[in-house]
Amino acid sequence: MADKLIIVESPAKANTIKKFLGGSTKVVASMGHIRDLPKSKLGIDVEHDFEPEYINIRGKGDLIKKLKKDAKDAKQVYLATDPDREGEAIAWHLAHILEIPENSVCRVTFNEITKETVKESMKKPRKIDMNLTDAQQARRVLDRIVRIQNESCSLEKSTKRFISRKSTISSSKVNCR
Repeated sequence: MADKLIIVESPAKANTIKKFLGGSTKVVASMGHIRDLPKSKLGIDVEHDFEPEYINIRGKGDLIKKLKKDAKDAKQVYLATDPDREGEAIAWHLAHILEIPENSVCRVTFNEITKETVKESMKKPRKIDMNLTDAQQARRVLDRIVRIQNESCSLEKSTKRFISRKSTISSSKVNCR
């Protein structure tokens, strides 16, 4: 049983950090995002403040099971994903999956991967920064809405071109530009 479990994004980073910390610290990789909006639908509840509807990413089931087991076996879990809004959101999703309380001091960041920096950062865990997480979620929601809007617009333009060749239906109904 590991005293500490540290979750980073990449296996290479996990191996390097493990060498620095050694002992009963286990370092594993999340392999980036583990949850996202569904690909098959909008995934945003527009009726309730544009609340995102996240699902586990297909193909990450075994990794999620392993992370849950490792977290259960550890005395303390630290989320050490990248120090940007994407990394903060990944940490937030990991906390959700691993059922880490929202007010838990479980987040550590490394601005560089050196022995000194890693050891110092491990002494200063903090809560997940919800401002960064919310910023990433807002960007993700806007990306999805714009992508869906553009796909819809492209479909309308394609339909307009097809219809104009095959009939005399007025194209004034197509409002995309």
